[in-house]
Amino acid sequence: MTQLSQAIKDPGTILVGVSTKMYLGYRDSLRWLDELRQQVDARPALAAGRVVPFVIPSFPMLPAAGEIVAGSPLVLGAQNCGWADGPWTGELSPSLLAELGVGLVEIGHAERRRHFGEDDAMIALKVKAADGAGVTPLLCVGEESRGAETTSRDGAAGADSTSGAEGAARFVYGQIEAAVGGDWNLAARLAIAYEPVWAIGATEPASAKYVSAVVRTLRELLGAQALQDLPVIYGGSAKPGLLPTLNGVSGLFLGRFAHDAANFGKVLDEALSLPGAARS
Repeated sequence: MTQLSQAIKDPGTILVGVSTKMYLGYRDSLRWLDELRQQVDARPALAAGRVVPFVIPSFPMLPAAGEIVAGSPLVLGAQNCGWADGPWTGELSPSLLAELGVGLVEIGHAERRRHFGEDDAMIALKVKAADGAGVTPLLCVGEESRGAETTSRDGAAGADSTSGAEGAARFVYGQIEAAVGGDWNLAARLAIAYEPVWAIGATEPASAKYVSAVVRTLRELLGAQALQDLPVIYGGSAKPGLLPTLNGVSGLFLGRFAHDAANFGKVLDEALSLPGAARS
């Protein structure tokens, strides 16, 4: 059992991760990964495993990244995967990722859904293949726009309202169900990245009140499948200062704000300072 799969089984674990997407070149990635390793090494409390850091560089970096993070608590991730070995030109199979030491893989990110046409059926194939290769799927889910799924009782759109949060949670629950093909035993082996599409790349993240309300309702829905403790982390312009304001959320999935490794360290400190379990 990998460190990450063990963490998923512990409802008190906090996950803090970062993806580079395609913002960094090869040399800049090497430098940044070294800096990220230094941030992790400077926090020996991470060895206890209550806070699990992960890093997701671009594909060409994976072998070098594996060497850089070796022997540290950092879990190596990948930004995407194919769904099988064989005649799939340009794809990377989950089995190859596993061979490279990858512990988790992003599946279903909003950019993949929107720009590369990935639908529920394709995402389900990838989730099943990654799980079969022993790589934890980090399933990315989230509603498309502010207030698009529901409106407040007076008819006004409200992405930061609890009524809007309920609709978002139900939409996300449906995305999870589709990604596992209704196999809730498989769902128990996922980590969920809740990323409202409208918050990705925005100046500010979704409000803490809204995120907490979405995740709370999502956990209630997942409770029907005995999955109320499934790890659900927030992504979407996430940055230092957000994590301590969230309730019931299992951590953060950072993007460009953590391309300054010092910011990653700040969020690790925030995670390490949280009392008790990661979920309320």
